[in-house]
Amino acid sequence: MKKNRKAAALLFSAFFMALSLFSCNEKQGSSSSGELKVTFFDVGKADAIILQSETANVVIDCGEKGDGKKIGKLIEENESETIDYLIITHFDKDHVGGAAKLIRSYNVKNVLTPDYEGNTEEYEKYKSALAEKSITPMKLTEDVSFTLDGIDYTVYAPKKDFYGNNDSDENNFSLVTKVVHNSNTLLFTGDAMEERLEEIMDIGGCTLLKVPYHGRKLDNISDFLSAVTPKCAVVCTSSGEFSGKVQDALKKSGAKTYATCFNGDITAVSDGSQIKIDVEKGSSL
Repeated sequence: MKKNRKAAALLFSAFFMALSLFSCNEKQGSSSSGELKVTFFDVGKADAIILQSETANVVIDCGEKGDGKKIGKLIEENESETIDYLIITHFDKDHVGGAAKLIRSYNVKNVLTPDYEGNTEEYEKYKSALAEKSITPMKLTEDVSFTLDGIDYTVYAPKKDFYGNNDSDENNFSLVTKVVHNSNTLLFTGDAMEERLEEIMDIGGCTLLKVPYHGRKLDNISDFLSAVTPKCAVVCTSSGEFSGKVQDALKKSGAKTYATCFNGDITAVSDGSQIKIDVEKGSSL
């Protein structure tokens, strides 16, 4: 099994050439009044993502313990102390781990989570940080929409209050966030697994997709890619986690694909008509 994973990783890395700037969208036209910058941090098999527009910061997941520092550094570089929305897709430690640091260090206006209780040390630290700052999170049972700097966000709540008793079943509680910036649509899927993907199969097309579940094998990933038709895709993962079958499905879909384990930090910049991808190293799949 380890040999197969290593071989798959080597095959995947062979596709990466020394390029750094790519366009995900062939649409041409006038730009919107402002840009949306999305940074996917290279934090191993974890999600840590920040969306930054003219005046707003939205964080989707915080990686593991210590990863909040990377997000915070980027906030401070933009001379800000505010997180307008902190969206925690679910309470696995590789998504909620850095939340306590961010909550204690910055002015967090809104916290959105699914409506269930976590069971990890990182989750307990997150809850303690909320209490210290007197923040009450919004535990979503219904979809929520908001607009920041003319950019529309919709956060889709899970449609069930129970998915099973296994730890992996928590993944199906993942909040899914759809961001519409003029003609560009960005879709962030957390660790959604088969059952959750079925729930959002009709969510509509997207320009950029954050691939669910760190690129691990999902039986209906090809159907999902056919439904959302991404022009480009980003995988937040560590070497060896990225399933060969998912790689094949992404290549078949035609989406230019980037992975943090091979590209390092990945930055996507939307001007409202196209999205450009800037990476620390390598190229797309």
